[in-house]
Amino acid sequence: MAESDWDTVTVLRKKGPSAAQAKSKQAVAAAQRRGEELETSKKWAAGQNKQHLVTKNTAKLDRETEELHHSRVPLEVGKVIQQGRQNQGLTQKDLATKINEKPQIIADYECGKAIPNNQVMGKIERAIGMKLRGKDIGLPLEAVPKKK
Repeated sequence: MAESDWDTVTVLRKKGPSAAQAKSKQAVAAAQRRGEELETSKKWAAGQNKQHLVTKNTAKLDRETEELHHSRVPLEVGKVIQQGRQNQGLTQKDLATKINEKPQIIADYECGKAIPNNQVMGKIERAIGMKLRGKDIGLPLEAVPKKK
């Protein structure tokens, strides 16, 4: 019995809180009350299914310098849209409703502020019955059979 050491004490404790419990609002509030240091980090786009990659070209286009800029709809095309719309007795809102777009898009196309989108241009062409693309801008839209 001489080998037993009566001064040694072994203390058994519970495990600390799990990671989920440590991150809960209650645990954070309790740690703040105790005056402990907390480390917080904001995760960018956490929980979203989106990946926005910004490239150098995108940033340059956003600044829009003279040598690198978005191409806009020519004013000639805007005038043709306006003329075709008025020939059919449509307002900008009526035309927008007819092609399932917002009225602001029609306004942007007519004043030359819009960045051309072939789908929207095709819808407008069919609605007003005039060509807006190619070398025949302003001519009536004709159904040309496709060559095989």
